[in-house]
Amino acid sequence: MTQVDFYILPDTTLEARLDFACRLAETIYRKGFRLHLHAEDEAMARELDERLWTFRADAYVPHALSTSEAAKSVSVTIGWQDLPMTGEPPQALLNLHPGIPEWFSRFERVAEIINQHQDVLTAKRLCWQTYRKRGYPVTPHHLKGQTRGHAG
Repeated sequence: MTQVDFYILPDTTLEARLDFACRLAETIYRKGFRLHLHAEDEAMARELDERLWTFRADAYVPHALSTSEAAKSVSVTIGWQDLPMTGEPPQALLNLHPGIPEWFSRFERVAEIINQHQDVLTAKRLCWQTYRKRGYPVTPHHLKGQTRGHAG
């Protein structure tokens, strides 16, 4: 059964949420897992694509938008639509969309990132309740202070 982890940030900004997503993606990649980042829309996907190149000078996370040819040859993909089934399927999903994608149960692990912005809190509270009602194990991770440190 899919394990669901909620990372709860003290910050209110989208930037902090995306920065943490990059650090978490790096941690997941370094552990040897294939990962799909599910963005809210194309603009967020493209922002994540850029941030993964620049979030830390000493980090390298080979990634590609799921709509590109390169998606077949990297361990980390970024998308905003249905999950494309190219190459080996990812083992982990980092969901930055307000809702839960219908295909989330294809993954061993799902990570949700919550910050203290009211829209995110409202949307992710509903996600939490949906996972729990369906019987999925949900684990909260309350992050204290600054979220600029290492994830994981």
